[in-house]
Amino acid sequence: MEENAYEIYSSLSRDVGVRIIDGHFATQHSHITHYVDMTAVKSKMINARAAAKLIAQKVDTLPVDSIVTLDRMKMVGAFLAEELSASGVNVGQNINVFSPEISGDKMILRDNFIPFVRGCRVLILTDSITTGLSVRGVMEGIGYYGGMAVGCAAIFGAEFPCNIPVEKIFDITSIESYSSYSPQDCPLCKSGVKVDAVVNSYGYSRLA
Repeated sequence: MEENAYEIYSSLSRDVGVRIIDGHFATQHSHITHYVDMTAVKSKMINARAAAKLIAQKVDTLPVDSIVTLDRMKMVGAFLAEELSASGVNVGQNINVFSPEISGDKMILRDNFIPFVRGCRVLILTDSITTGLSVRGVMEGIGYYGGMAVGCAAIFGAEFPCNIPVEKIFDITSIESYSSYSPQDCPLCKSGVKVDAVVNSYGYSRLA
């Protein structure tokens, strides 16, 4: 599987790159033809800061009080808060950055974090968007706790119906032949192609 891996980089920064592996992968909500490995962007300081700079350029016109980080994106979120508070409409703002508990696709906040959402303008930051179900669940949670989702940003993502701005560094056109299917409609499964690995925000686990 790994022998098919290759790297793609943002045209704006060589420090922002992801590793692509071709195959047949199962996520929580879908089956996909390519796994997008974002370990470096999430875990290395220089890469995380570079990704935050690119995202900040896309969302710096949005007023933001809090950044909800999903899927181990908290380091990128901290750098993004720093970038947004340095200039533009959020200059000088002490932006909250936190990772909520997620159960299924529902966001759960303990009492100490509710003030970071209630009455706040909230930006959602995630690693990857395929179906949009997780993002929509978090948007509902933000509304439930009295906040307002003002935008969403991701390292990689597909298009999905959404009533807030969604910004991405990479999209499906960045990966040749990328496809996402519902598990019940997956043509690879129907053709007898075995799933190579189960993937989530932590990485992938190969299936024997």
